Amino acid sequence: MNKIDFFTLLEKDKHKDNFLTYDKILEFYNLIIKFLFFNYYYDELNEDNYNYKLIELQTFFNLNILKKLKNKINFEDLIQKILDLRPILDKDIDAIYQGDPACNNKYEIVLIYPGFKAIEAYRIAHIFYNLKEYFIARTISENAHTLTGIDINPGAQIGHSFFIDHGTGIVIGETTIIGNNVKLYQGVTLGALSLKEGRDLKNTKRHPTIEDNVTIYSGASIFGGQTIIGENSIIGSNVFITKSVPKNSLIKIKNCDIEKIINN
Repeated sequence: MNKIDFFTLLEKDKHKDNFLTYDKILEFYNLIIKFLFFNYYYDELNEDNYNYKLIELQTFFNLNILKKLKNKINFEDLIQKILDLRPILDKDIDAIYQGDPACNNKYEIVLIYPGFKAIEAYRIAHIFYNLKEYFIARTISENAHTLTGIDINPGAQIGHSFFIDHGTGIVIGETTIIGNNVKLYQGVTLGALSLKEGRDLKNTKRHPTIEDNVTIYSGASIFGGQTIIGENSIIGSNVFITKSVPKNSLIKIKNCDIEKIINN
């Protein structure tokens, strides 16, 4: 291909002027994180500093984000949605702190834990997903995927007190529904049973539902939009599940037997 043909090919991309750049989205995302966790990133917590960071965030939004959006988003509405995440994220932090005896303090969870980094990215990306700004949502989630090895589609619905332990290799599909107080270990897949129908499956429930108070151990694979893991269940390592599991169940690798959890 010569240079003229190459540039002719590039000119056929009608969307090139309408998309935000990857770098601008991530810069905006990092401003959101530092604003949302102001007390973790800055020494002085006072109203003046808060207002300064809010103005910084709004200025960046107005100059770099607003004109490229597919849908109209009011900054005040967006910032309220972001602020509403903080108590939910605090519950995620508490779940990690209470569940991980190796954790020394909540400061290290917010700043360095890959599981939490993936969760906070998902929750912010989910806001943009619901606003139908899919490119922004996916950019945030895929950046977190690159950094942490944890792949959470921004369309998934995840309750509070979500705990990802270790996390490498976790995959959570777009139509997954996860309840409250759920704990996942590394290598867990919450996926679609079959994608041979391709795009005909879009807007259908393809991924499983995980109810409240479920723990899923490393390497477990759970597939299918009609598959429900009942509340208070434990899914053992390396099992492969394509059918629903009743509440209060224990799934073990030995014949994948379903057993009642004693005293639960």
